[in-house]
Amino acid sequence: MGKAIINVEGMSCKHCVNAITNALQAQPGITKVEVDLDAKTVTTEHDPTLSPIENIKAEIENQGFDIVES
Repeated sequence: MGKAIINVEGMSCKHCVNAITNALQAQPGITKVEVDLDAKTVTTEHDPTLSPIENIKAEIENQGFDIVES
């Protein structure tokens, strides 16, 4: 099981949290999603063979948010 912490811009409310959480939980191999508005992060626990980090980032962007590479 892999863990990813992704920096995300554009999240500001409970709707944002729900949109990202629901979209990621619908992906195969993702077992946990935590969205932290204050820290501007999305943390996932996932099977990297079923949901590589690139797919997770793409799904966040599909929801209208920006990934910030650190």
